[in-house]
Amino acid sequence: MATSKEEMQQDHTFRRFEDGDHVQEDWQEEIFDAGWSHKCPTYIQRTPPCQGSCPSGEDIRGWLDIVRGIEKPSGDMSMQEYAFLRSTNANPFPSMMGRVCPAPCQDGCNRNHVEDYVGINAVEQYIGDTAIENGYTFTAGADTGKKVAVIGGGPAGMAAAYQLRRMGHGATVFEERAELGGMMRYGIPGYRIPRDKLAAENQRIVDMGVETRLNTRVGRDVSIEELEKEFDAVLWALGCWTGRGLPVDGWEGTSNCVDALTFLEAFNNGRMKVTGKKLVCIGGGDTSIDVVSVARRIGHNADAGLPEDILKNDTVQDQSLADAAEQCDATLTSLFTKDKMMAAEHEITDALTEGVTIYDGVMPLEVIVGDDGRATGLKVCDCTMDGMKPIPTEGTERVLEADIIVAAIGQGGDMAGVEDMANDRGLIDSDKNYQVPNKPGHFVAGDIVRPHLLTTAIGQASIAAESINSFLASEKMARRPKVDKHHFSLSDKLHEAGLDPEAYDKSSTRGTSEDNYAVHNFDDRSEHEIINYDALFLGHFEHEDRYRRDEDVPTADEVKGHFHERMIGLSEEMAVKEAGRCMSCGMCFECDNCVIYCPQDAVYRVKKDQSTTGRYVATDYTKCIGCHICAEVCPTGYIDMGMGE
Repeated sequence: MATSKEEMQQDHTFRRFEDGDHVQEDWQEEIFDAGWSHKCPTYIQRTPPCQGSCPSGEDIRGWLDIVRGIEKPSGDMSMQEYAFLRSTNANPFPSMMGRVCPAPCQDGCNRNHVEDYVGINAVEQYIGDTAIENGYTFTAGADTGKKVAVIGGGPAGMAAAYQLRRMGHGATVFEERAELGGMMRYGIPGYRIPRDKLAAENQRIVDMGVETRLNTRVGRDVSIEELEKEFDAVLWALGCWTGRGLPVDGWEGTSNCVDALTFLEAFNNGRMKVTGKKLVCIGGGDTSIDVVSVARRIGHNADAGLPEDILKNDTVQDQSLADAAEQCDATLTSLFTKDKMMAAEHEITDALTEGVTIYDGVMPLEVIVGDDGRATGLKVCDCTMDGMKPIPTEGTERVLEADIIVAAIGQGGDMAGVEDMANDRGLIDSDKNYQVPNKPGHFVAGDIVRPHLLTTAIGQASIAAESINSFLASEKMARRPKVDKHHFSLSDKLHEAGLDPEAYDKSSTRGTSEDNYAVHNFDDRSEHEIINYDALFLGHFEHEDRYRRDEDVPTADEVKGHFHERMIGLSEEMAVKEAGRCMSCGMCFECDNCVIYCPQDAVYRVKKDQSTTGRYVATDYTKCIGCHICAEVCPTGYIDMGMGE
């Protein structure tokens, strides 16, 4: 976890310098030689670790700076719409991802070294919800005449269709199920992902001119050969819809041993209203938390018959069963201890509040099968972990009673009908540009490459769309940057503000500081470098508690039938305050420290009619003596003493 609760409750004082560092041991060296320094300040844009940790590659620092009011839109566009457009350059689902993304960006946040991370998810939810409320839309690019088939209407497929339409290409989404959304629709419960907001974010993409063919499975209703004839390229975004079974004796062939995807889809499509009286789920990730939380909400009714029956057919249980349901005992087991479980910390805490029993540091040994062929319990023991290998602790064996056992330990692809695309793991191979090797015109993204996070699928889709764009233009695939993200572009910002540099006449010159054909003291290293906390002046930032979202988490007594959304979004005031905690790592946030502390008045504010984000201050090199003070007091690490190196 990024920051423990104990650490969050402490006040910390962080200083850049140690005791005694203020004492000059050699004044000649420290002061007089500074006037002869060959180094002067340059302004260096680097990638903040939040963005470096984001699999979608969002310009997180950028849209936080917009929400807090540092970067302003041109014209009469609102802050909310401008932040929405910046956020959705990378990810068209801010409302969804603000709710359910496990937020590796927050683990990477440099503010963890001050007191606590910035609530990036909370601000993203605010951006997404506001966009839906205000009806913000996307704009498709100029039509290229090219058409792409996108196989799968989940986060990867819809994100790819979105990016392709922005490029002007036609996109047709083939979806096996009746509705768009993939795992967001059929794998995650509605109290975590509100269905009206999911539908709105999908519809916004469809409204760009994306064609959809629902209830259509490639390999059954349409062949690969037909796709290749109709479309100029194909993107495979199938997702992974087959759950892994438990690799212990007694699992295989036992009717009331099921995988988590089967269980959750039966609930999310409205067929399963109740489950067993005693449910045991094996996992430790967010999916396993969803299983036990759903079980606690729907409860048990003996009149419903065997709990596995509803999972084996397409019938729908009657609502009266839910109305008369009793509490279900839900137990989760995890190989890892709670502090190392894959599930988000707040998801674990919420599950415990809701009455889920969690046995951590426990491994399954055997499914106990009764005379009728059904499981009656799961034999487990304590364990320790050697890397990813569990080591059983002798003498700790016991049996957890169960009338339904759910495995949430991984998933795989369903390649029926398209076996020629599959590798030996039941997935689809990919190169670094998300092309399918030896399959010209075929590309791939999402879980079918490797099951991972929703945000990972969205990031892969963006790169795949760029690769498809190059393929359709018969261009060589561009080399991917070391830090492969959606970066802030100073040149785009200058163009937006009407401040484009003048054309360069290629005349001989000794420098650029007096000319306007170049940004003379700026270097964009964001595609190569991530700025670490030790490059910042952390002493500038005062302790400020995180502005948290409220959660509607029911108690164990209240949980049955509780399907209200758990995550309550921030108000505008709170979102602005939380965004204000961002330290803008690697980009100027206009604090004026360099201007105030420069002893030579060499650092100055750029004139207002020429100023924009990233161009708030500049340096008069005829006055600079190379004393380094501006770099030392810059909170964001934006200034390097590099000019002349």
